[in-house]
Amino acid sequence: MRLILASTSPARLSVLRAAGIEPLCFSPEVDEEAEVAAREAAEDRRLTAPELVEYLGRLKAEDVVRRYGDEIRAAGGGLVLGGDSAFLLDGEILGKPHLPGVALDRSKQHRGRTGVLHSGHWLIDCTDVAGQAGAETRGLGAVDTATVTLAEDVTDAELAAYVATGEPLELAGGFAIDGLAGAFIEQIEGAPSCVIGLSLPALRNLVRDLGYDYPALWTTAEG
Repeated sequence: MRLILASTSPARLSVLRAAGIEPLCFSPEVDEEAEVAAREAAEDRRLTAPELVEYLGRLKAEDVVRRYGDEIRAAGGGLVLGGDSAFLLDGEILGKPHLPGVALDRSKQHRGRTGVLHSGHWLIDCTDVAGQAGAETRGLGAVDTATVTLAEDVTDAELAAYVATGEPLELAGGFAIDGLAGAFIEQIEGAPSCVIGLSLPALRNLVRDLGYDYPALWTTAEG
């Protein structure tokens, strides 16, 4: 069984490869801000962090199936995974900081404190069977969470040096445990893979819920 990753995230790809899974990767084209704004307007409320990451994961997976589904099925089909992450601190959802000043402010806000990383997933069955006439494409979602505590004794100079590398600018919450900031993170509660980009336990449960064996995703030497 082939896994198709609806993402170009190096972090998510590295998690899967370390777990013995070599996915096909497609880049989703989703206007995240517009889609979220439209849903929140329709429901007349703000989405919670878990709702947000699962919704964006679903949009990404569905976009890849919509644009590449025929190509995927022609190659033997597979399971399409979309995902998104958000970091919650003081009740505020912190996405990618993008700007150095924002990244530095957020890292100082996080210092000595614990935040919650929400990792959303949406898995779509894009096998030949699911693509047959009259068959419905099945999709399931899941959200996993992990808490992350940044050491209290991290200095302003260390944080400034980290931000200057550019690494945190495109990371939810502005850090990565598998990167340069790993030395600043004092404690994690939850699945480590959840903090990196996607939760392997959540993926396993989704695969099983769709009726497949998780080990079938492992890339064999022949594959």
